[in-house]
Amino acid sequence: MSLSNTTPSEIANSIQVGDYTLNYHDQGEGDVILLIHGSGPGVTSWANWRGIIPELSKPARIIAPDMLGFGYTKCSEDLNLDPAIWVDSLVGLLNALNIERVSIVGNSFGGAIALAFANSYPERVNKLVLMGSVGLSFPITNGLNKVWGYQPSLQAMRELMEVFAFDHSIINDDLVKMRYEASIRDDVQARFAQLFPEPRQNGVEMLSMSEEELRSLPHKTLIIHGRDDQVIPLEVSERMLQLIPHSQLHVFGECGHWVQIERAKDFTQLLLNFLVE
Repeated sequence: MSLSNTTPSEIANSIQVGDYTLNYHDQGEGDVILLIHGSGPGVTSWANWRGIIPELSKPARIIAPDMLGFGYTKCSEDLNLDPAIWVDSLVGLLNALNIERVSIVGNSFGGAIALAFANSYPERVNKLVLMGSVGLSFPITNGLNKVWGYQPSLQAMRELMEVFAFDHSIINDDLVKMRYEASIRDDVQARFAQLFPEPRQNGVEMLSMSEEELRSLPHKTLIIHGRDDQVIPLEVSERMLQLIPHSQLHVFGECGHWVQIERAKDFTQLLLNFLVE
């Protein structure tokens, strides 16, 4: 087994919630912000959010779990994961931590789970931030098909990172190697392959809400998208802007699906301005 040198940082707190053992980060004090990561191969919460947690945790308490089926969180191999189960696991985590209300930041897949959470438990959500989010039906892109259809190799991981990022200069051999090694750790790839099997359009539909459900959301919502996103089309966020009543949209030009990495400073400031009173 080959591990990157980031592994100790990726493993944080462990808590038993029902049949699941959740790995989660818990930093800072104050109003709680729940961070939900995306669905890339080998992803962990720390890999997704490590660039923004230190700054966000200064004025707020950050809870950032590895979702079921990802990272160092453990659940039954034959568990058929869907938005309802992902949401229930998050509710169980918050209950175990005695946290009643949160603001939620969801990235891509995580945005769809944030929306499902807000739809099912509106009274437990303060504000929403959706970044490059799934949540509405759209014809699956070649980029998303590559993400969910990833087969481990260094070359495949490099090509995937070039899909994620607009600025390819941030992609170096060490980063490719680190993310590749994360994607082949233990049973990571076997679990990942089960999440979004072909036809992968079904995965988009599973993560989609109806227009009526989006129109009914009462929460103030900040939608963020990279103009040059090859994974989730900008048009998805533009449609959400029209449907979610109390929403606003911020688009970063010359930016791909990795807004939190390519525009980390500006992205973090947007979150602070929106979420922290």
